[in-house]
Amino acid sequence: MDVLLYIIGGLLLLVGLVGAIVPVLPGPPLSYVALLLFQFTDHFQWSTRFLIVWGIIAALVTVVDYVVPIWGTKKFGGTKMGVRGATVGLIVGIFFFPPIGILLGPFLGAMIGELIQNSEDFNKAIKSASGSLLGFLLGTGLKLAVALMIGYYVVVQI
Repeated sequence: MDVLLYIIGGLLLLVGLVGAIVPVLPGPPLSYVALLLFQFTDHFQWSTRFLIVWGIIAALVTVVDYVVPIWGTKKFGGTKMGVRGATVGLIVGIFFFPPIGILLGPFLGAMIGELIQNSEDFNKAIKSASGSLLGFLLGTGLKLAVALMIGYYVVVQI
């Protein structure tokens, strides 16, 4: 039974790392599930406190990842149209232009949304789009850090 848990846990760790970069997959939660699967083997034993803390961190980072691009767009002067454009751009970018679409989609979407809102202010549209991109990169960095740390704790236990 342990071998099956090792295989599934290892696959979830890998998918969790990919999910930290690809927005469609919930990277940190998948990495956390891997941590839980390893806990059920004879070899890995973490404290309940450790598991609860990492579960909370994985959940928080996942929620923050959805909020940060919106916050970045608003912080850089974006309107609701810019936020909506960034969201649509992200979805379109993921499916039609991977992997570069993940970066360019929210940027172009926010810019187009801002230009629809106020077609005369191209500089504001660029600034808003930059906030969206910065927020996306920050959220991705946080997810990647959490997925890597969970992977680190597994590797150290081996």
